[in-house]
Amino acid sequence: MQSSPSGYRLYGVPHSLYTGIARCYLRTQGIAYTELAPNHPDFAERILPVIKRSIIPVLETPDGEFIQDSLDIIDHFEQQGVAYPAYPHGTLQTVLAVIIQYYGTQSMLRHAMHYRWSVRDQQEGFLRDAFAAGAGEAMAEKVMARMNSYLPRLGVTVQSVPVIEQSYEELLAILETHFGEHPYLLGGRPSIADYGLIGPMFAHLGRDPVPSHLMKLKAPKVFRWVERMTAPGLDTPEYPGYGDDFVADDQVPETLRPLLAHIASEIFPELTDKLAFMDAAIAEHKPRDGDPVSEKPHQRYIGLVDTRYRGVPVQAGVEPYLMYVLRRADHALAGASDQDRERVMAYLGQLGLAEAVPGERGYSVTRRGQIEVWERH
Repeated sequence: MQSSPSGYRLYGVPHSLYTGIARCYLRTQGIAYTELAPNHPDFAERILPVIKRSIIPVLETPDGEFIQDSLDIIDHFEQQGVAYPAYPHGTLQTVLAVIIQYYGTQSMLRHAMHYRWSVRDQQEGFLRDAFAAGAGEAMAEKVMARMNSYLPRLGVTVQSVPVIEQSYEELLAILETHFGEHPYLLGGRPSIADYGLIGPMFAHLGRDPVPSHLMKLKAPKVFRWVERMTAPGLDTPEYPGYGDDFVADDQVPETLRPLLAHIASEIFPELTDKLAFMDAAIAEHKPRDGDPVSEKPHQRYIGLVDTRYRGVPVQAGVEPYLMYVLRRADHALAGASDQDRERVMAYLGQLGLAEAVPGERGYSVTRRGQIEVWERH
């Protein structure tokens, strides 16, 4: 296997939601890396033939291994041991962290893409400069147009924009209160919940001119958390003596409960409808274990579902990757005692989040050969 020329290499761009997750993790853990844009010749020559699709981030390890997907990059280092492990000790904290991770990496795509593209005219120069730096001047417009075209399948419409903006401002208020008492979502160091949320909260909402201005004005402590997440190590001078561990005894900070209630009001019925769509697709097509989730590796959506977002009718693309994220909650529960599982599910039931755990469905989604495939149970 060919070795990486310069230690760890992260292929991505500053304005990429998923690259931001991996970058924050590497910085927090003090892992040295070099970041390269995907227009670097090595990406086309050595990486695309392996990962089979033009997608970022990709981490190249010193021994020449390629790891695609921010969650897989995190897990790669977690298995080796890091300064600040991202998975909580307790089952409840872990399951909640997975659900927050899902919210950030999947549900908040709607917020991120709205505030980038619906107000494009107000931040055109900033966006064009960013995309030209990552893709080259000739490709910038083409890439921007493609990204802009995703809005309908994310449920960003004239009817939904007011509730998306209301949702974002509510989220800022909730997080502002929480970060007034805690440096991270579950205590003294970032968990997978923080890494999930930082994706949209940095790359789009904390960096693009219009939403970042709103964040600075309405929620300075949230903006400071964004800075903290993108800094090396634990940047927590405002919390002297807090420590660097998660909240003890698998407890949940009271200031986090409003966030969890907010998430419950946001992800349903959309998540339920998407899972039902996948159930029906499995029943109809009967894929075998290991079959790709879509006909081509670059296709991540398998259809559209009619659903509602905060009471507004929308269409949403169904991406089996959501199952790849949420199955981590099932895995945490599988390793817990009966008493612990009952406690966690009771807590989720109180918040209206019980259906965020997929449970036994006869199938799952995993990754083999760098692409998502169906896993049959």
